[in-house]
Amino acid sequence: MMTEKIICAGFGGQGVMLMGQLLAYAANDNNLNTLWYPSYGPETRGGTANCSVTISEAKVNSPVISQADSVFIMNSPSLDKFESKVKPGGRILINSSLAEKKVERDDINAYYIPVNDIAYKLGNPRVANMIMIGAYIQLTQLFEKEEILKILRKSFGEEKAHLIPINDEAIEAGKKYIQENYK
Repeated sequence: MMTEKIICAGFGGQGVMLMGQLLAYAANDNNLNTLWYPSYGPETRGGTANCSVTISEAKVNSPVISQADSVFIMNSPSLDKFESKVKPGGRILINSSLAEKKVERDDINAYYIPVNDIAYKLGNPRVANMIMIGAYIQLTQLFEKEEILKILRKSFGEEKAHLIPINDEAIEAGKKYIQENYK
């Protein structure tokens, strides 16, 4: 029975909640059970933000994740707070542009992805979260890029449809980074 528990964490404004929502919606579209649970720090922009997503073939009963299969880390404070939440053998995806230290544990798989640097190279710093999503779907093969883009198209609507190509590029860049650096 497949179950994937994910924690996304970073500063408010980094698209942490969107990452979790995209994964939850993609799971839903694949007839999987899912639960997305947001958590905000004292301030939305600049404060800490994290969310939990559980994706499962079985019913999901609780939003609480004590041990995650995957943790997305978008900044240093989040690394300090959530490294301990990765289950042994699990994976931690770290935005090495903003979180420079390495994980202290040797019983988890750590992936250091300079998502902010890649986003700047693409010309839009706001797509760092989509680079992280690309890296994740490359590692897990849980969803196809097109499934994520379909949800983005739906949530962006006509008004923001012009942002789909840069988000597509960002997801592809994340996938490519994993392919080239973590064989």
